[in-house]
Amino acid sequence: MFRLLFFMVISLLSLQTMAEPVIVVLGDSISAAYGLPVEQGWVSLLQKKLLAHHSRYNINNASISGETSAGGLARIDDILRTQKPSIVLLELGANDGLRGLSAIEMKNNLAEITRRAQNIGAKVLLLSMKIPPNYGKRYVEMFYSVYPQLAKQLNITLVPFLLEDIALDKDLMQADGLHPNENAQATLAKKVEPYLLPLLQ
Repeated sequence: MFRLLFFMVISLLSLQTMAEPVIVVLGDSISAAYGLPVEQGWVSLLQKKLLAHHSRYNINNASISGETSAGGLARIDDILRTQKPSIVLLELGANDGLRGLSAIEMKNNLAEITRRAQNIGAKVLLLSMKIPPNYGKRYVEMFYSVYPQLAKQLNITLVPFLLEDIALDKDLMQADGLHPNENAQATLAKKVEPYLLPLLQ
C-alpha cells in the first residue's frame, strides 16, 4: 500500500512538472546578454519577476548573439518541437538591419516564425528594434515599420522599440555603442513585463 501511494505521489509530481508552461525567447545578442553573465541579462531578470508574481512559467532563452531573422526561422521548428512553448518572445531583426539585408525578407521571416508558433497554439510577443540613422532615412523607416505591420497583420502583441531611452544613453550602453550594459537590464525586463503578463492569463 505504501509503495503504491509513493508511486502515485511521484507520478503526480512528475505530471505537475511536465505541465509547467514554457516561454521561449528567440532573439539575438540583446536577449543573449552579450558581454554580461547570463544571469544578469534581462531575460533572467524577467524570470525572477515572473516568480515574484507566483507564475509557473519557465523561460527558455534560445537567443544567439549575431542571430538574424533567417537564422531564427531555420531554428524555430526544432525549438517548437522540443520546448513546446506556450509563448514565444520574438526579438530578431536588428542584425538584418545592421547588415543592410532586405527589410521585406526580414518581414517574411518574422511572419513565418510567428505563423509556425501560432500553428502549435503559442502566443507571440514581438519586440521591436531600430537601426542607427546612418543607414539612411528610407531604409531606417522601412525597417522599423516591419514590426507594427506584422503585429497588425498577424494579431500579435507588439513591444515598442526595446532600447528606447537606452540606446543613446552612454551610461546604459557598453563601449561598442550597440549593446546595453548591466545597468540597463532591469529596465529592459521592466519594459517587456507589462506586455507579457496579459499573455500569461
